[in-house]
Amino acid sequence: MDAIKKLEHGTAWTKSSWSEGADDCVEIAITPVVGLRDSKDPDGPTLCFNRSEWIAFLKGAKAGEFDIA
Repeated sequence: MDAIKKLEHGTAWTKSSWSEGADDCVEIAITPVVGLRDSKDPDGPTLCFNRSEWIAFLKGAKAGEFDIA
């Protein structure tokens, strides 16, 4: 599967309620793959992950594996 691709037109995208309407966020779409894109560039590239990759990413984020400091 290509890691970067366009998802179908009309795909439902969601961003965090913590964004308070700002466009400095990432958005996700749950389809047969999980799409991740920049809310400032909705027509730009989308990173796509299969379900197991997405679950591994979420576990890593929750465990602090991606913390900068």
